[in-house]
Amino acid sequence: MDTYKSDKQTIACNAGTIFSKLTNPSLFKAQLEAHAHELPAEARENLGMVSFGDDSIAINSPLGEITMAVDHEHSVEGRKVVYSALQSPVKFNLVVNLEPRDEQLTDSVAEINLDLPFFMRAMVDSKLADGAKKFGEVLARLPFERL
Repeated sequence: MDTYKSDKQTIACNAGTIFSKLTNPSLFKAQLEAHAHELPAEARENLGMVSFGDDSIAINSPLGEITMAVDHEHSVEGRKVVYSALQSPVKFNLVVNLEPRDEQLTDSVAEINLDLPFFMRAMVDSKLADGAKKFGEVLARLPFERL
């Protein structure tokens, strides 16, 4: 399995709150709907491609619908959130590693883990590395206390 990691980011929130919010994706749906007008135009256009369930996220992609669900078996409360692909052309998961620094600061590293055929690796390697980095940056900017 290939792994792509973000840089370490510091989130101004405690790890327990971050964990509880990330394992409840339906919270993000309400926030996106309430604040969609604040997003850049490109992001607003893509909102229709994403749907949120109680513990899953589905994305309509050029390859078809990709559904990821919270993997409760591999997630560790306050330490790690794992989303595993339920429906996807390749096996993959998204992981958010949390390291509490103190009561209100948490360091995080996001990672994308996937099984890629060897011939595809060269074509998508840099895009996946960039995607993991941006995923980590976006997580650090989420207003976890207000979700």
